Amino acid sequence: MKISSRGASVLMAAALLGLAGCAGGGDDNEAAPPAAPETSAMPETSAMPTAGESSAAAGSVDLKTANSSLGEIVVDGKGMTVYYFTKDEKDSGVSNCTGDCIVAWPPVLTESDSPKVDGVTAEIGTIETPEGKKQVTIDGMPVYYWQKDTKPGDVTGQNVNEVWYVVAPDGTMIR
Repeated sequence: MKISSRGASVLMAAALLGLAGCAGGGDDNEAAPPAAPETSAMPETSAMPTAGESSAAAGSVDLKTANSSLGEIVVDGKGMTVYYFTKDEKDSGVSNCTGDCIVAWPPVLTESDSPKVDGVTAEIGTIETPEGKKQVTIDGMPVYYWQKDTKPGDVTGQNVNEVWYVVAPDGTMIR
């Protein structure tokens, strides 16, 4: 089936609307349209790792601290902000961000059982993703990137749908 450029634009808009709904979690996911194909026209960012890419490849540490408009925050090795999802349960060992949510909020991944940190004082660990990868946790909570953060220091995911928040170096949620 051939899709015109206008049709592709309509599909992309529908997919993006679905992603906004999944950010809240819960029943919002049921009505979300299917995600756009991997060959979508979404801009790729070289700074933010994709869901299949490890943050360890980004630098010598998995997590470090940085100054931002919200104060001192936790970032990955490339300086990309990491976020908590309030629908996750501390120490549950699982992420509640699934399906289309993972497209908008990719997990922070590592290849190490003991992620390397610089300046982060909170307890760091990992949980296994459904795909068998290691997602980084801070104080027992999985952490994520926001697809709309395009450069180090961006904090555009702060307070999205009142469930996504930046992480402080001591593991507290910045509200």
